[in-house]
Amino acid sequence: QVQLVESGGGLVQAGGSLRLSCAASGRTFSSYNIGWFRRAPGKEREFVAAIHWIGSSTYYADSVKGRFTISRDNAKNTVYLQMNSLKPEDTAVYYCAASASGRYYSGDYHAYDYWGQGTQVTVFS
Repeated sequence: QVQLVESGGGLVQAGGSLRLSCAASGRTFSSYNIGWFRRAPGKEREFVAAIHWIGSSTYYADSVKGRFTISRDNAKNTVYLQMNSLKPEDTAVYYCAASASGRYYSGDYHAYDYWGQGTQVTVFS
């Protein structure tokens, strides 16, 4: 069992930065691949980024590639999403999720077993 809690969301001007954190409980956290998803009002859940449980491989949606960076610190049971050059279209609730599946990088949310409650990110122009 893994419990996930996101933090770090907020209100930021376009072009600014935020760093989201996903803190996990459960001694098996380090064996899970972690993904970030987001859901904007009126839109479907969207894959943002994912990282392998070792941290050796990362994957990004085209819409955030070059602006967002996912990383993890297994010693702290935490995964981060550094978001730079934010745009109004990045406004959404951001969720982290844990996956034991080898398909975690596919962006398919069905591959994820555990989800956090989400943190709101609002980017204004």
